[in-house]
Amino acid sequence: MKKIISIVLLFVVIIGGVAFLMLKPMPDSILKGEKEANPQVLNTQPLPENTPITRLVVMKSERQMWAYHQDKLVKIYPISLGKSPVGHKQFEGDKKTPEGVYRINERNPNSRYHKNLGISYPNSTDKAYAQSQGKSPGGLIKIHGLPNRSFDIGRQHLRKDWTDGCIAVTNEEIDELFNAVIHNAEIDIRP
Repeated sequence: MKKIISIVLLFVVIIGGVAFLMLKPMPDSILKGEKEANPQVLNTQPLPENTPITRLVVMKSERQMWAYHQDKLVKIYPISLGKSPVGHKQFEGDKKTPEGVYRINERNPNSRYHKNLGISYPNSTDKAYAQSQGKSPGGLIKIHGLPNRSFDIGRQHLRKDWTDGCIAVTNEEIDELFNAVIHNAEIDIRP
C-alpha cells in the first residue's frame, strides 16, 4: 500500500512539474535574483537589520515592488500579480491588481498564503465607481506568500501571474516584509 501511495505521489509531482514548466517563462535574471537593466537592488539578500520599510512602490509592468526606508530605496522584490494584470481593479472577480495609492492596514500571520499584509483597497472612489455600475468593488487585496497547500516553489511562482488580484512574493520575502513594513505604510501601485 505504501508503495502505491509513493508511486501516486511521484506521478502527481511529475505531472505538476511538467505543467508548471509549460507556463510563460520569466527571464532567468529575475529568477536568479540578479540585477537586470535596472542597477538597483533586485536581490535575494536580506534587508539590512532593523530597517523599517515606510513606503512601497509597485511597478506592475515591470513586476517589481520597491521597498523604501524614508526616501532611500533598500530593496526591490520581484512579484506576481492578478491573472488579468493590465488596468485598475474595478470589480470583484476581475482578477486585476488595483492601481493607486493605498495603505498597508493589516497583517495576518495565519494566512492561507503563508502570511499577508493587507492593502486598503477599496477606497471611497473605488466603492463609488463600482456602486455606480451596480457591482461590488471586491476587496481582500494583499501582499502574500505562496499557498500553504502546495509545495514551496520559491521564485518559480514568477513564471506566471496567478493571484486573484493580490501581489505575491516568496514565503521568505513575505516573512521579511511582514516584519519590516510599518503599519499604515503607503503603497503606491503603478501600471
